[in-house]
Amino acid sequence: MIPHRALSFQHRAEADQLRAAVDAGGTAVLSQVLTGTGGTGKTQLAADYARTAWEGGTVDVLVWISASSRQTIMDGYAQAGIEVLAADPSDPQQAAQSFLAWLEPKRGQKPCRWLVVLDNLADPADLRGLWPPSQHGCTLVTTRRREAALTGEGRRLVHVGMFEPSGAAAYLTAVLTAHGRHEPLSEINALAADLGYLPLALAQAAAYLIDAAITCADYRRWLADRIKKLARLLPEPSALPDDQAVTVAATWSLSIERADKLQPAGLARPMLQLAAMLDPNGIPQTVLTSEPARAHLAAHRAASQREPALVTAEEAAGALRVLHQLTLIDHTPDNPRQAARVHQLVQRATRDTLTSHQRDQLALTAADALIAAWPDIELDTALAQALRANTAALVSHAEDALFQDGAGLNVLFRSGSSLGDSGQTTAAIKHYEHMATIAHDRLGADDIYTLGARQELARWRGEAGGAAGAAAAFEQLLADELRLLGPNHRTTLSARAGLAYWRGEAGDAAGAAAAFEQLLADELRLLGPNHHPFTTRANLATYRGRAGDAAGAAAAFEQLLADRERVFGPGHPNTFPTRSDVGNWRGKAGDAAGAAAAHEQLLADELRLLSPDHPWTLITRHDLAFWRGEAGDAAGAAVAFEQLLADQERVFGPDHPKALTTRHNRAVQRGKAGDAAGAVAAFEQLLADRERVFGPDHPKTLTTRHNLAHYQGEAGDAAGAAAAYAEMVADTLRVLGPDHPSTLVTRAHLGEWLAKTGDAASAAAVFEQLLPAWGRVFGPDHPDTLGIRANLALQRVKASDYAGAATAYEQLLPAQERVYGPDHAQVLTTRAAIAGFRREAGDTSGAVTAFEELLTAQERVLGPVDAHTLLTQNNLTAAYMQAGHTSKALTLLEDLVPRRSASLGPDHPDTLASRAWLAGLLTERGLGRLPGEPSAAWRDAATAVSLVGPHLGAAPELLVPRLRAAYLLAAVTLEVDGQTEAAREYRQRAGQLDACHD
Repeated sequence: MIPHRALSFQHRAEADQLRAAVDAGGTAVLSQVLTGTGGTGKTQLAADYARTAWEGGTVDVLVWISASSRQTIMDGYAQAGIEVLAADPSDPQQAAQSFLAWLEPKRGQKPCRWLVVLDNLADPADLRGLWPPSQHGCTLVTTRRREAALTGEGRRLVHVGMFEPSGAAAYLTAVLTAHGRHEPLSEINALAADLGYLPLALAQAAAYLIDAAITCADYRRWLADRIKKLARLLPEPSALPDDQAVTVAATWSLSIERADKLQPAGLARPMLQLAAMLDPNGIPQTVLTSEPARAHLAAHRAASQREPALVTAEEAAGALRVLHQLTLIDHTPDNPRQAARVHQLVQRATRDTLTSHQRDQLALTAADALIAAWPDIELDTALAQALRANTAALVSHAEDALFQDGAGLNVLFRSGSSLGDSGQTTAAIKHYEHMATIAHDRLGADDIYTLGARQELARWRGEAGGAAGAAAAFEQLLADELRLLGPNHRTTLSARAGLAYWRGEAGDAAGAAAAFEQLLADELRLLGPNHHPFTTRANLATYRGRAGDAAGAAAAFEQLLADRERVFGPGHPNTFPTRSDVGNWRGKAGDAAGAAAAHEQLLADELRLLSPDHPWTLITRHDLAFWRGEAGDAAGAAVAFEQLLADQERVFGPDHPKALTTRHNRAVQRGKAGDAAGAVAAFEQLLADRERVFGPDHPKTLTTRHNLAHYQGEAGDAAGAAAAYAEMVADTLRVLGPDHPSTLVTRAHLGEWLAKTGDAASAAAVFEQLLPAWGRVFGPDHPDTLGIRANLALQRVKASDYAGAATAYEQLLPAQERVYGPDHAQVLTTRAAIAGFRREAGDTSGAVTAFEELLTAQERVLGPVDAHTLLTQNNLTAAYMQAGHTSKALTLLEDLVPRRSASLGPDHPDTLASRAWLAGLLTERGLGRLPGEPSAAWRDAATAVSLVGPHLGAAPELLVPRLRAAYLLAAVTLEVDGQTEAAREYRQRAGQLDACHD
C-alpha cells in the first residue's frame, strides 16, 4: 500500500531528478536508489513518484514492499505473486520466485510495465539475489545506506538531502495556515534553520506548535534550552502527523544500532557521540582520529573482550565510514578540514541519550581532541577556522563542563589566540571578555584560569590598538598575582613581562627597557642557571633600540644569537627569529645593505628547512624587501612586496594584518621610487580597508593616514598634507595621548609640512610647542630631540627671526656637546649658526666673540686651511668690519688670502673675493694715510695692485674696480710726493682699465 500523501507535501528538486533519470532511459529500465539520513522524506518522494506513475497510467503493475529485512522483502514478493499471478499462497517462497521470474518477460510475450518500490531497505545484503531484473520495468529503493553494493549497472543513487530554506519555510507556512495559524516569516525562517531544514523535524515541530498552541518564538526558545531533551519538544507518538511511526528523536536509533555492529564493531556509537559535541558543519579528520578520540573509542570497546582495547587511526576512520554508510554523517576524507558533517538534530538526539556525567566527559575528550589536532603554527587557515568553529560548537553544547575545575579551558585559550593571530582582534577580545567573565563567576576571581583569561584579554586589547589600556590592565593583574602567587611565580613573572611590553608599546621605550632589565635579573636569580631567558633578552634589546640605542640593540641581538646557536645548534629553526632581529637592528643602526644581506641568507635557510608558506618565511621576505628599499632599490622592493602580497593573501586572506602591512610598505616603496601619485592612490585604498578591518582609531589606521598625508605632500599638495596632519594631531591626541611617540611624530610632521608651504612662523610655533613633550618622552639628549631643536631654529631663520634663531641654536648647543663632544662637526656647525645669526640680529659684539672662539676651535680640530675654517675666518672678518674693527679685519684678511690660495687655488672664486676685499680695504687705508704718510700709502697701493693685478682675467668684473682704485691711490700718493709724471702714468693705467672693460 502506498503511504498517504503528507499534509502540505512540497515538490522537491529530487523528484525532478528522479523522473528525469528514469524518463531519460526510454525503454531501458533504470533502478533508482533514494538514499539519505532518516527524516529527509525519501518515502514521501517514492510515494509521490509511484502515485504519479499509477495515476498517469504509465505503469501496469505497482508493488510497494517494506524492505526492513530480507524476510519482509520475500513476503512482499510472495504477496505480489499471489495477487498478480494467482500463485499458491501456501508456498510463499515459490510465489516470490515466480513473481521475480515474471518480471523478466518471455520471448514473444508483451512486456508489462511494472514499478517495484522497496521502501526503507535496512541492509543491502538483504537484496542479494532479490533485485528485480535490471533490463525491464522500474525499481525504486529508499534506504539510509549508501554502500557500493547499492550501485552498479542500471542502478543510480539519488541523494536526498534537506529542504531548501525556501521550501522549508513554504512547508511550515502551509501547515500552520491550514490550521489557522499565522506566524511572522522571520520566525518561520529562523525555526526552519534551527531544525536544520529536516522534513521530518519540520512536520513534527509544526504539529507540536499546533497542538500546544505556542508560537514559533516560544518553540525556538525551548529548542535552544540545552536542558530540554528533544523528545519533549515533539508530539506524543499517538499524535504524530502524516501517519509517521517514530519521532525525530528516535528515528536514528536503529541506524546507530546497525552501525555499531559493523566493522570496526563497537566504535560507531562512541564516534557519533564525540561528533555530536562538535560543529555540525564540518569536523576535521585529525580531530576524530586524534589520540584522545581514539582513547575514547577504546574505552567503549574495552567492555568487549573480543577486540583489543587499542584503537588505531585506521579503525577510527573506519568508524566514520560506517556512520557514513548509514547516512548518520557525511564523511568526505578528501576534504580533511571538514571531513565529517552531522545534522544538528542527529547531534541533539545523540546527546540526549547521554547522562550528564557522560556528556561532561565527552566535552573534555572533545576539548583534548581539538588541542591534539591544533598545529603549533597555523599554516592552514581553513583548518584553523574549522578548529575554531568546532571549539565554538563545543562551548555551545557543554560550556559548564569545560569550566568545571578549568579542566577543558586549554582549548578556549587556544581558540582565542587563533582568532587574534588570524587578524580577528575584535573577535579575540570578545572571546576573552566572555571567558574572563565566566571564569570569574564559576571559578572565582583568584583562580589561575581567571587570571590567565584577564591576561589574554589585556594582550588582545593592546593588539587592537589600546596599548595604554593594556598596560593599565597588566598593572592591575600584576598586583593581584603578587598578592595571590607571590613575586617568584612564573605567572607573576609573565605579567611583569606583559606590563613592560605594553608600556613600551604605549611609548615608554626607556621604561620598558628598564623593566625588562630588572625582570631578566630576577629570572636568572629565580629560575636557575639552566633557564634561558631568550624572550626577555630579546625584549630588552628591542626596547633599548627603540629608546634610541639601535647599535646597542644590534649588538645585544648578536650576542643573543650566539647563545641560541650554542643551545640549539647553528642553523636550527629556533635561531631564525633572532637572526631576523639581528638583521633588522643592523638596518636601524644605519647598515641597510647589511640588513638586506642578512635577511637574504636567512630566507635561503628558511626555504630549505621550513616551507615557502611558513609565517617566518613570509616575514623574512617582507623584511628583505623592506631593507632593499631602504638600501636604495625602491623599485625592486615594490616588486618584491607585490609578489609577497599575492602569497600572503592566498595563505592568510586579504584582510589579514600581515597582508595589509605588506600593502602599506608596497605603497611606501612606490613613493620612494618616485611615484608619489601612485603611492597616494594605494594608501587611499589601504585606508578604506584598514578602517573597515581595524576601525578608524587603530594605530595602524593612523599610520596609513600619516603616510597618505606625506605622499600627498610629495605629490605636490603641501597645503593638503599640512591640513591632513593637523587633523591627525587631534585624533592621535585623543586616541593615543599627548606623550605617545606617534602623537609626537605627527606633530613634528605637521611642522615640517607647514614649513614646506612657506609658513615658517607657524612651523616654528609647532616645533616650539612640541619641544618640551618630545624632550620629556625621549630625553633631552635623544637625537630626535636635537633634530626638533634644529628644526625650530631653522624655521625661525626662515621667518626672519634671527634673534630667535640664535637663541634656539644656543639652547641646542649644550645638548650636542654632551651627546657628540665639543669637537664634533655638528657642534661646530651649530656654533657657526649661533655666530652668524647673532650678527644678522644686530648683536655684532656677540657675533665677533662667537666667531673668534669658533675659529680657534676649527683651526685646532679641522686645521687652518679647512674650508669650514676659512669660511669662519671670512665671516669673522665681516663681523670685525661691522663692529668697526677695520685693522683686525685687515689682519685677518691678510692671513686669509694666502690660506685660501693654498687650499682652493689662486683663482678660486672665494680666493679672488678675498683678494678683492683685502685690496679694497688696503686702498681705503692708504687714502686715510695721506697726506701725512705717503710712503705708507704707497705700500698699501702697491700691495693692492699685487693682490688683484695678476688675476685680473679670472674675474674682471670683481677685480677691475679694485685695481683701478689701487692705481688711483698710487697716482695720488705720487702727486703728494711731487712725482707728477709718475702719477700721470698711473692715471693713464686707470683710464686704460676703464677703456678695456667698459
